[in-house]
Amino acid sequence: MSTIAVPGALAPRRAWLTDLPLLLVAAVWGASYLAAKDVTTARTVIAVLVLRFAVALPVLVVAGRRSLRALSAAQWRGGATLGLILSGIFLLETYGVVHTSATNAGLVISLTMIFTPLAEAAVTRVRPARPFLAAAGISVLGVVLLTQSGGFTRPSPGDLLMLLAAVARTVHVLVMSRGKAVRGAGALPLTTVQLGTAVVVFALLSTGADTTPWGVAADFGAREWAGLLFLAVFCTLFAFFVQMWAVRRTSPSRVGLLLGTEPLWAAAAGIALGGERLGAVGLLGGALVVAGTVWGRRAAG
Repeated sequence: MSTIAVPGALAPRRAWLTDLPLLLVAAVWGASYLAAKDVTTARTVIAVLVLRFAVALPVLVVAGRRSLRALSAAQWRGGATLGLILSGIFLLETYGVVHTSATNAGLVISLTMIFTPLAEAAVTRVRPARPFLAAAGISVLGVVLLTQSGGFTRPSPGDLLMLLAAVARTVHVLVMSRGKAVRGAGALPLTTVQLGTAVVVFALLSTGADTTPWGVAADFGAREWAGLLFLAVFCTLFAFFVQMWAVRRTSPSRVGLLLGTEPLWAAAAGIALGGERLGAVGLLGGALVVAGTVWGRRAAG
């Protein structure tokens, strides 16, 4: 974060300029559940991840080829480390969504809202403000009520994978924010290095898989390609560039809270595109998510 003083009248406006892109990221990630379920099965997870990242990577390489050459060896190593964490997040989330209900997935991944401020407090040895923790708790309660409208099932291996994904998301945000190796590097080249590392990881894993990326691609129709392009362009290119950009302009706790509204957007996508319906409990949960996020923004400063 910048140490330059900002006039009080401008600070809220500048905060929203950072928060709105993060909310858009949460929205597209919420919609990604429907898209991922349309194009992925348990047998094709790795193949789809290869295709998703391979589609996005050339765009980043062309756009950031000059800035990539400006990275130091330490920044390349730092970006590659972030890429390894990122590949773990996607593996955990994608397998988790395949092996559990969307309701459980949305509920468990929202725990990132709690994990991030607690982890940041442990690293900085500064206790989170009570209003912020209260706001995060209200948001999590809202997610519970919101997801109950779909019916909560007994914990499954997929739920554990989503829990580990929430932990990995927290680690990713903290490393981006506090990692010395990536300080001073631009968001575009670091995002490119991350996605390039993830492509390598997924490609290596796909060599021992039953299905190949090109075999899966050959079976795709127009609907599947549309879903894959949505995942590649909006949920990957746009989302991770914005996250990298925003985490340097606000706190990791604030990033975690705003991205934690993802289940709310997932429910909205389900209603608008999936034909789902929310009862009174679900609507109350959505209102609590919004209220908790707004309060948390103010408490985070």
